[in-house]
Amino acid sequence: MRRTIFVLLFASTVFGSVRIGDLTNYPNTTPVTLTGYGLVIGLAGTGDGSKSTFTPQTFANMLKQFGIEIAPGELKLKNVAAVMVTCELPAGAKRGSRLDALVSSLGDATSLQGGTLLRTVLNDPWGEPAAEVQGPVSIGGFNFESSGTRVSRNHSVAGRIPTGVVLFADGPELPAPADSFVLVLEQPDLRNAVAVTRSVNQTFPDAARTQDPSTVVISVPEQFETQSERLEFQSVVEDLQVEQAGTDRIVINERTGTIVIGTEVSLLPTAVAHGNLTVEISEQPVISQPNAFGNGETVVERSSRITVDNAGVGLKEVGGAASAGEVARMLNSLGVSPRDMIAIFQGLKAAGALRAELVIM
Repeated sequence: MRRTIFVLLFASTVFGSVRIGDLTNYPNTTPVTLTGYGLVIGLAGTGDGSKSTFTPQTFANMLKQFGIEIAPGELKLKNVAAVMVTCELPAGAKRGSRLDALVSSLGDATSLQGGTLLRTVLNDPWGEPAAEVQGPVSIGGFNFESSGTRVSRNHSVAGRIPTGVVLFADGPELPAPADSFVLVLEQPDLRNAVAVTRSVNQTFPDAARTQDPSTVVISVPEQFETQSERLEFQSVVEDLQVEQAGTDRIVINERTGTIVIGTEVSLLPTAVAHGNLTVEISEQPVISQPNAFGNGETVVERSSRITVDNAGVGLKEVGGAASAGEVARMLNSLGVSPRDMIAIFQGLKAAGALRAELVIM
């Protein structure tokens, strides 16, 4: 009887069918982080200002490579920005592979929109050059400013270069096939580990066992003797389907205002009040003109007006929610934007009303 109840509860929490290879990884295959320092050029006056003294120095050093010598103090660069470039080198990557790079401003640039990263060498954690990257930067937003007016969308001083990284060194090697191998779940969960074991044993009886919530040990059957056959066995295991349990995570990207809610996120009954405080300061010139035959002078003064607006809903009761869809409907009933929802999620988590893990990207 107990076994039947367990099966029913487990089936009610599964989310969908996925490949074992998409759910797991091999041990000791942690990606290596590559870093580099470079210059983004071609900006429309949104580059580093005078406070970023390292940008002219870097640019002057680059010009020396082309036979041009100029003192860094003589450079006034508004279309150049110094950046830090990072990339994750996955295990098994080979020379010539292409990867994505993340570009982040180091100085006081206001936007990387329309910029192109010059050739930058990326080093591994031990200081050895492992790759190079160059190409146009995609920021996923915009930032325009003119005559004191500024319009921006998303975060404009960080962006990506898709497939801009070219490796000239191999990444960490994958473990060689042996009599047994280990699969590590990317997100430890005992339900998913048991599901992986069950799926493998249905095809290869008694080949897999669950060691802990993040580890499944798989023995290679005797009929797979050669290295090529063992690799084929591993590929078959990775292609097996498994019923993945739902996640209780909320992933938040504050740069773009993106929110992704897992399937098992729940919300306890609570009350929420959220308002937007807006302060507007406007100045208008006031001209004091003397009489026509007076000896006074025309004086121009400025009159300031401050307006404070605290728009938003009052304290509103939010009922409990047992699924991601109900959580979304409850928050939409507050009539707030996605960026306001980020602050609300953090407040609900601190109050203990949100049953989920917050992941900030």
